[in-house]
Amino acid sequence: MAKLDYTIEFCIIKSKLLRGERDLTSRGLALRAIKIAEDKKAENVVFLNLKKISTISDYFLICSGDSSVHIKTIAKELKKKIEEKGISLLNRSNFLNERWILLDFGSVVIHIFSEEARKFYQLEKLWADAVKEKFLKT
Repeated sequence: MAKLDYTIEFCIIKSKLLRGERDLTSRGLALRAIKIAEDKKAENVVFLNLKKISTISDYFLICSGDSSVHIKTIAKELKKKIEEKGISLLNRSNFLNERWILLDFGSVVIHIFSEEARKFYQLEKLWADAVKEKFLKT
């Protein structure tokens, strides 16, 4: 996808999020994603607020699965449920990687790792300046 296409898609998503639907703010989308991931038994869920330190995205959701099948199941459910709300996935979703699947919804980027890959890449450490948000576990 060309950079211009990506920018246009991002602006469309931002406008959908800001169109008066309270639960579709970037924070609402992130919280909904946390619920979906937890319903699929995602482990070690971390919710990072990047608003003050990055222009890439507003939030990162980082979680783990205990097998490649589990990781793909979490990713497929997140993609399905979020797209049902009219929010498009900005990156390709072939789910071929068995260690790390990234779902880019513009204002919310979701990282689903195997435990080994999560320890190796250490995103929480890389983004240590981000605010770790609290959320109610379901």
